[in-house]
Amino acid sequence: MTSNQKVAVVTGAGTGIGKSAALHLLADGYSVALAGRRVQNLEEVVAESGVSNSKAIIMPTDVGNLEDVKKLFDAIKSTYGRLDVLFNNAGIGAPRVPFEDLSLEEWQKVVDTNLTGSFLCSQHAIKIMKDQTPMGGRIINNGSIAAYAPRPDGVAYTSTKHAISGLTKQISLDGRKYNIASSQIDIGNAGTPMTARMKDGVPQPNGDTMPEPTFDVNHVGETVLYIANLPLETNIQFMTIMATKMPFIGRG
Repeated sequence: MTSNQKVAVVTGAGTGIGKSAALHLLADGYSVALAGRRVQNLEEVVAESGVSNSKAIIMPTDVGNLEDVKKLFDAIKSTYGRLDVLFNNAGIGAPRVPFEDLSLEEWQKVVDTNLTGSFLCSQHAIKIMKDQTPMGGRIINNGSIAAYAPRPDGVAYTSTKHAISGLTKQISLDGRKYNIASSQIDIGNAGTPMTARMKDGVPQPNGDTMPEPTFDVNHVGETVLYIANLPLETNIQFMTIMATKMPFIGRG
């Protein structure tokens, strides 16, 4: 099957990494369901791509809400009849406060989006992928280098990204019998609206505040597309893409 016959879902597709992934998949000929909370952003991505309406559907989605997720995957099945790639990208962070001061409400928001959202979307993707012909597909999770090394005062984000590593492994294991592959891309300092603050300086483990380099987010979109186009008998299980000079190796 060539890429122009394939169907993908990108969550958090309205900005940053999700936008880059959606644009690269659309440019390669994929039909893409763009999911996100802000419809206007999703519409702008589709307009920027220049594709026809038949190649992209816009789905307002809170990935932590089961009914929204059901609607998303029902729309994919009814519109395209199959699903080849899911990019679990939607994610948020909590306010930067000391560990002991983070509220349960803020903790739960991050867990609902980053972890529960990825679980729910993966669950519904698997249901489609295991019953289609040819059987199988690929689930790509946005991990983060926080899955390996935390930043100060980031307990909710760090905990969920560590959990994503477990989710990725479990999908790889349980999806094996259905020809479903799962990958995790751990991203460090891609240049997005979320990382714009790094130019002004961010807290370091030693108590200092210093600027950090970023890299062109389009390299992440290219990476998602590369993994998406691998044959299902080949998988990149974990991959790190980062700003070369960012303080990750040796952090802490």
